[in-house]
Amino acid sequence: MISNAPTFPRHDALKFFKILNARVNEYFKENNIKKTGNWKLYIKTAIMFSLLFVPYFVLLLIPTMPFWLHLILSFVMGVGMAGVGMNVMHDGNHGSYSTKPWVNKIMGGSIYILAGNVYNWQVQHNVLHHTYTNIPGHDEDLDAGRIIRFTKHAKWYSFHRFQQYYALLAYGLLTINWCLTTDFKQMGVYLKRKLYYGTQPNPKNLWTGLVISKIIYFSFWLIVPIIVLSWWKVLIGFFIMHYTAGLILSIIFQLAHVVEETENPTPNELNEMDNTWAIHQLYTTTNFAPKNWLLNYYTGGLNHQIEHHLYPHISHIHYGKIAEFVKQTAKECNLPYFEYKTMRSAVIAHIKHLKDLGIKPEIAQ
Repeated sequence: MISNAPTFPRHDALKFFKILNARVNEYFKENNIKKTGNWKLYIKTAIMFSLLFVPYFVLLLIPTMPFWLHLILSFVMGVGMAGVGMNVMHDGNHGSYSTKPWVNKIMGGSIYILAGNVYNWQVQHNVLHHTYTNIPGHDEDLDAGRIIRFTKHAKWYSFHRFQQYYALLAYGLLTINWCLTTDFKQMGVYLKRKLYYGTQPNPKNLWTGLVISKIIYFSFWLIVPIIVLSWWKVLIGFFIMHYTAGLILSIIFQLAHVVEETENPTPNELNEMDNTWAIHQLYTTTNFAPKNWLLNYYTGGLNHQIEHHLYPHISHIHYGKIAEFVKQTAKECNLPYFEYKTMRSAVIAHIKHLKDLGIKPEIAQ
């Protein structure tokens, strides 16, 4: 139990989630389909890991290649890094990659080669974000410090008037912050608050694992390459890889929750939310470009964010079908189902929302 955390009502007069669950479960049962990944996901896993590692070894084996090619390969590694995160690590840490827990653990552990930490990610994402989606003060994905104002509940600063211009540039620093500072700060805070996902961990083991994983990470991505390549080439390539991955991941995440349609509901005086948890997800989440095959494939179905929030334990390869049931049931219950037809329209909506949030509150009201 998280102290001071808002609670969701259990009674649903619309029976939205009950009806939806019946339809989703019937689909998997009638078609004899497992809710976890299949051979399509396994092939995709190989592709994403190849995008990440093949350029790395090419750079080490051919150190005399032109610098412009070095930059291109670093960019490709960034694309692969984000791809592994969205398609492999994400499903693994939700337990939806495989029916075998040990496989999920290995795939979820791929976050260590992406500069992250399993414990921190599962607390921030699985516990805080998925439970308290878009609730200010509880969903840490809404907290960008002072730099970006993601909700009207965040404190306004004069420089926020320009955030629609600099936000996208700042997004690229996401994973660099992971490997340098975020993991250490988060672990300290989460352990102090006694937060965890699954079984309660041993703090000493967590800190030891964090330090060791960081040493291995920097050894693999920086020290080994510097033995073969010029140090400045390695640092520039490292930055490009991270900036590319950070920009991709941040944009995908923000389009799903930080747009005008999605709400930032707050609890009442009794610390209770107005809607049940499932209906809450509909009001706080949006999909984008659902018919874009390439985007569906590369983002691990995260453009079907509504389906992911309702069924995080189901692999993303099934979201396209599940979306049909969610949309139908939401319509029958007269509930919202937010969706942008293209990624372009979603990006424009996000930037416009940032602009609106950047206006001085007294003027906006």
